[in-house]
Amino acid sequence: MNMALDQSDQLDDDALLVLFANGDGAAAEALTVRLSPQALSFARRMLGDLAEAEDVVQEAMLRLWRIAPDWRPGEAKPATWLYRVVNNLCIDRLRRRQRVDVGLDGTAEPADPTPSVEARLIQADRLAALDAALEILPDRQRQAVVLRHIEGLQNPEIAQIMEISVEAVESLTARGKRALANVLASRKEELSS
Repeated sequence: MNMALDQSDQLDDDALLVLFANGDGAAAEALTVRLSPQALSFARRMLGDLAEAEDVVQEAMLRLWRIAPDWRPGEAKPATWLYRVVNNLCIDRLRRRQRVDVGLDGTAEPADPTPSVEARLIQADRLAALDAALEILPDRQRQAVVLRHIEGLQNPEIAQIMEISVEAVESLTARGKRALANVLASRKEELSS
């Protein structure tokens, strides 16, 4: 029995996942529409590449569908589970990038990822400045800041996703915010217009 799509907004994520596990394709569609945009936003900010972020979210959603028959409602939220998987897939990709960069001693220095002055003048909006500043942060700080201040998750959820304590989340977000403030301070006049 398929659920009508207009009824899906009345069901929580757990219920939709259980319905999908029982063969309801509309429940999967509704859950995908509900969870994918935030997961994609997080992955794009972590990886800095939309196509790569789309691949990560697609893989994470496939993993969610695979575990659906074994899902135990109430143990974890599907959204939290999905963020954890997206986070781990992003970390894997970032590590692969670092391994590739480390072994290339004989190649030319990679281009500076900081946008040129001309590019900043063309793309001088606040979001571009924030994304550039986020890329400078260490991976763990960037994860915590994006999950807390951009995705709007609470510290306990972030702690679950990152598999660290709430105190560690608080420390990472505080250090990340300070670092962002320092990076963005030099562009204050440009960004305030």
